[in-house]
Amino acid sequence: MTHLMEELRKKSLENGPLCVGLDTDPSYLPESVLKAFDSPVEAILAYNKEIIKRVTSDKSACCFKIQIAYYEAMGIEGLKAYIETIKAVHEAGFIAISDIKRGDIADTAKAYARAHFASGSDFETDIITINPYMGFDTLKPFTEYCKPNSQAGGKGIFVLLRTSNPGMVDIEQQELKAGGRVLDKTGDELEKISAEFKALYPEQNCSPVGAVVGCTEESDARLLRDAYPDIFFLIPGYGAQGGAARIAATLLDKAGGTVNSSRGILCAWKKDESLADSREKGILCLKDIADAAGKACRDSTADLLNAKKELGL
Repeated sequence: MTHLMEELRKKSLENGPLCVGLDTDPSYLPESVLKAFDSPVEAILAYNKEIIKRVTSDKSACCFKIQIAYYEAMGIEGLKAYIETIKAVHEAGFIAISDIKRGDIADTAKAYARAHFASGSDFETDIITINPYMGFDTLKPFTEYCKPNSQAGGKGIFVLLRTSNPGMVDIEQQELKAGGRVLDKTGDELEKISAEFKALYPEQNCSPVGAVVGCTEESDARLLRDAYPDIFFLIPGYGAQGGAARIAATLLDKAGGTVNSSRGILCAWKKDESLADSREKGILCLKDIADAAGKACRDSTADLLNAKKELGL
């Protein structure tokens, strides 16, 4: 059995490392598009599906990340759009990463794990993000679904390690009395878990337990990549958050990773010069903004692959 993180690693080598973030908010769509639908939720779902179609046609990304908060904020209908977006990702043959950042005591974590990993659950997905800061025991209910013999086995998780937000210095960068930083302690624990999974999946090139490592700070990129060579990274911060392609490319070495871009793709229509006249007149349509998003995917993939080439990767 091949776990889904390994499937994602392979897809990243075939299509390029881009992860398209469908963190779609109504404010990211022009008024003319929103007015063309009965509700913002319908507009968002339609936009998501059009982006998925273009990525499928162009083979310009390896996966999609859906941030559940944007859909929760729209209520029950928003969560239905979340479910339909995951379904559309699967129908297109891609892996869905659900950005849910759950983290709670073990019994509650079991419920979260069932909700997002159990076979047949409304919210079933492939890979999820996890917050480890209530303790590493809170990871176990999720890693159980990563094992080959579990129900809906072969799932994957990305655990927060070095995030891309400025406030990460408040916790992740703090020095421990025993030496090292909080993020180093987290990474070392993930490396231990990764080694355990190596025995379960001896023929595969990465662990189903990955890490979230932002590409907004160059000094940590090489250090973390070398420290955890068998861990596949989810790399936020590229694009709208200011992360450079060369930093992302450094993190793509060894086991590899996938580089997320959300607003840089979803809001690409705002900077597309070919749409300047339509923007000014307020007549942008769904096809216009989806085409701009598709172009942004192609351009981002080319940028990342060029950065890898320059580093000799």
